Amino acid sequence: MDDDDLRRGRPTNHKVFGEGHAVLAGDALLTEAFGVLAAADLDPGKRAEALALLAEGAGWRGMAGGQALDLEGETLAAYDLDHLRLIHRLKTGALLRAAVEIGAVLGGAAPVERSALRAYGEAIGLAFQIQDDILDATATDADLGKRAGKDAGRGKITYPSLLGLDGARKALEEATETALCHLASLPNRNSLAAWARYLALRAK
Repeated sequence: MDDDDLRRGRPTNHKVFGEGHAVLAGDALLTEAFGVLAAADLDPGKRAEALALLAEGAGWRGMAGGQALDLEGETLAAYDLDHLRLIHRLKTGALLRAAVEIGAVLGGAAPVERSALRAYGEAIGLAFQIQDDILDATATDADLGKRAGKDAGRGKITYPSLLGLDGARKALEEATETALCHLASLPNRNSLAAWARYLALRAK
């Protein structure tokens, strides 16, 4: 949707195969995700709950809804930080939240643990998008494996455009700390904590 030429240093699907095939590939992969989960050897109740979480994270209440707001935002002269946070929480945060919460459901986490993991997923999703905004403004095409500076070129509102780079980095640190705080009461949290810290370090 951002009409970028590159992802991970390689030509994007729509540049190689055309827009129609790229849309179909995305549709097929999303549908396959539901198929894989539906066919998994799981407790039927947990499987149904996991499928519902995936639908929430990928659909209009999550990624698709956030992407729609992001596209709409390109036509707006300005919007505030709360609106940008909403876009980020939906666009990426909802999918990361779903991934973490599905793990909690399938792993039999207690309600308080599941709540903490859901909150962690939301915070790490926000951190991921703030980091992406910072890198778009500071990194090179080679560093990113995609075109840098495209947000400014499309007139998009970002954390650096609203807060400056220092303010955006501070917001990233705050989102990271929020994520780590939600993990504090959980066992076996080292991998999730390392992931949160890695995101923060990438943008420095």
